[in-house]
Amino acid sequence: RSGMAEATVSPEAGGDSGPVEEGAELAAVIGATVPTGFELTAAAEVQEKLGSVSSVSRDRGKIYFEVPARSLPQVHRLRSVDNLFVVVQEFSDYQFKDSKEDALKDLEDLVKKLPWTDPLKVWELNNSLKKKKTKRKKHGVQSTVSKEKPGDGGEEEGSDQKDGSQQEDSAENAAGVDVEPMSGHDTEKTQGLASQNGKEEDNGQTDAREESQAGSGSKITAGDGRAGEGEAKVLKFRVTCNRAGDKHSFTSNEAARDFGGAVQEHFQWKADMTNFDVEVLLNIHNNEVVVGIALTEESLHRRNITHFGPTTLRSTLAYGMLRLCDPQPTDIIVDPMCGTGAIPIEGATEWPSCYHIAGDNNPQAVKRAANNICSLLKKNENKESSSSLGIPLDIIQWDICNLPLRTGAVDIIVTDMPFGKRMGSKKKNWDLYPACLMEMGRICTPGTGRAVLLTQDKKCFAKALSRMGHIWRKAQTVWVNVGGLHAAVYLLRRTWERAEEKRSFW
Repeated sequence: RSGMAEATVSPEAGGDSGPVEEGAELAAVIGATVPTGFELTAAAEVQEKLGSVSSVSRDRGKIYFEVPARSLPQVHRLRSVDNLFVVVQEFSDYQFKDSKEDALKDLEDLVKKLPWTDPLKVWELNNSLKKKKTKRKKHGVQSTVSKEKPGDGGEEEGSDQKDGSQQEDSAENAAGVDVEPMSGHDTEKTQGLASQNGKEEDNGQTDAREESQAGSGSKITAGDGRAGEGEAKVLKFRVTCNRAGDKHSFTSNEAARDFGGAVQEHFQWKADMTNFDVEVLLNIHNNEVVVGIALTEESLHRRNITHFGPTTLRSTLAYGMLRLCDPQPTDIIVDPMCGTGAIPIEGATEWPSCYHIAGDNNPQAVKRAANNICSLLKKNENKESSSSLGIPLDIIQWDICNLPLRTGAVDIIVTDMPFGKRMGSKKKNWDLYPACLMEMGRICTPGTGRAVLLTQDKKCFAKALSRMGHIWRKAQTVWVNVGGLHAAVYLLRRTWERAEEKRSFW
């Protein structure tokens, strides 16, 4: 959730018309946050599944595309995006005033000029879709997820933080809340602010929250969200500001507070940090400003995993890695260090015509992965439309350096290698990496086999790869951000040379 920027199109104001008429074609510009480094992968998926061309933001980790509003269900089924929002308007070269007061006053004044009508219709439509879908889910899946969430902020958590090259901060704020200014990456822990999961709220918010607690579950049907149409319930909202760049005279907190005050005044909504209906996004990246309305409550990457480990990989990143190696029907795809199974589970879900094998040397990891597979099978059984009896995936405990697989039998290897941070150690990696590459080379089909490997220990990997140059050729490198760590995804191609010939060197 870091600063969102440049879009190529934005919906125009359509006057204060009522709810969408039957059959009326409403277009939406959708912004999507994606794993940093995989913007082009996400754009390719959008083109393939929705037929829309995306513009990739200059601020990494975001793409924008236009779709008819009726395509929203398909948008939510994209595998490569973390969070979605509808763009109200974008400004590619916003001129901020020099003084803090003037700059903030401009942001306040902006609220009245924005074309809110169509984006709010899209938000309403999105809510009606969500209601149908989540009635059953609310009691099951989400509660399990929250119980199993890693306490140590593993790779699953916070992995869309940005490289800290520019000053940036983010604030979740509702109108009129006076909070400490903040910057850096500890923003979600700032005292007095509600965190993304709503653990704490500012005292200034308590009254608003208690007043409106009663109707918290229901959404509204007002045309443009304005109160006072009789049956329309007063909406609760919060403003989340994400700011990146060092030329701003204000903090994200101050922008969220003042922009939020103007939103409250304009719509007569109630401010509520944790129990909100509408989340308004104010994304500022240098001179680019995008105002949006959130369409996702929790990140879409939480779709497969219910039992987390210390380094559980995001499903969206797993999808990006799998897509890099272009799986073909009947390919055998192996993750030899699968951890909790994020990669093979994503693979088996999206590429069911391949056969997926997951393995790990840690019995606890194998157990967690098996539990995640069971949860997925149960979920599939619950789907009325699903006729599938299982998923093409097996899980095994094994030794990465001595795999029980026939030489040359595997088409694709996709794995998240130990970084030496939360798992393993950098010292051990110097022995482990060359041994892994050797054994992966043995099981992979010469000439056509490929591997996609993620690691943060780039120095060690480069050394191991140079030793294994006879069996692996580097085809592509994608720089990614994993839990705030600068990591790399390497696409390797298997040469025609036999792996065993060089064993005497080891």
